[in-house]
Amino acid sequence: MSSTTKLAVPNVVLQSSFSMPVIGFGTASETNDGDTVKAAALEAIKLGYRHFDTASCYGSEQALGEAIAEALKLGLISSRDELFITSKLWLSDNHPHLVLPALQKSLQNLGLEYLDLYLVHCPMSAKPEIRKFFYKEDEFVPFDLKGVWASMEQCHNLGLTKSIGVSNFSTQKLEDLLSFATIPPAVNQVELNLSWQQRNLREYCKAKGIMVTAYSPLGANGTSWGSNDVMDSEVLKHIAHVHGKTIAQVSLRWLYEQGVTFAVKSYNKERMKQNLEIFDFSLINDDYQKINQIKQERKVKNGPAGFDVADLLWDGEN
Repeated sequence: MSSTTKLAVPNVVLQSSFSMPVIGFGTASETNDGDTVKAAALEAIKLGYRHFDTASCYGSEQALGEAIAEALKLGLISSRDELFITSKLWLSDNHPHLVLPALQKSLQNLGLEYLDLYLVHCPMSAKPEIRKFFYKEDEFVPFDLKGVWASMEQCHNLGLTKSIGVSNFSTQKLEDLLSFATIPPAVNQVELNLSWQQRNLREYCKAKGIMVTAYSPLGANGTSWGSNDVMDSEVLKHIAHVHGKTIAQVSLRWLYEQGVTFAVKSYNKERMKQNLEIFDFSLINDDYQKINQIKQERKVKNGPAGFDVADLLWDGEN
């Protein structure tokens, strides 16, 4: 495999009128190493990835920014405008007066003048002075969605982000947001894969013009929250064999055929390339009949806390 082989990725048009590549390259890792992230992002750009997903809590913004600068220097891209960069507002900054400073900090980390998409990471807030990934129950404070969203709209109006959206929002929380939003969310990024298909949420978002982006699209096998339900599925193994594809390619193709986008993370060069090779085949009716029988179970049960926050993030729907 030549690392210089570049594959084309189609775009979708968000209701904000901006185009977003269907496939995003994820940079979240429980063992983040800046040099590893930078090298992987550079390789991803060489292969054809143009959408990169990061967040303030991932610790990968600076490394991604260095990769972008290096790609420009090497001529892998001619302009930053060729890339679509997503970052997210963390719980400790999820307060109206902290949204703009948090975005400005992310831009500083990335070395960029604007984001393409800025997301409210979760519909919950933590005490501003406490910044970490896992919170105790008494470290959460009431979430001012209306105030936070007004500040997100301000960021958009200032030109610091082209689009704004949310992550981990249920249909009920989206309904609340849409009741007062002047600028509706362009994207809702949620856990979505073949073992957690989120049918109700997808249908709702489609009706409201909100693009769904899937995280953990392959089940996040190897992480503390993920499972091997997708990658070890006998059903998917059979479908993949019939099409001469990998289980990952079948899984990502299914997402693409549902009209959703996704952020996939692998730092293995061959798998990075394979994850782009999903546009030369289609699933058939027999595949869908088998896929519809896959047991459904949400993987992210504890979210950004040490206790079960499922009631805060989801409505128990699927």
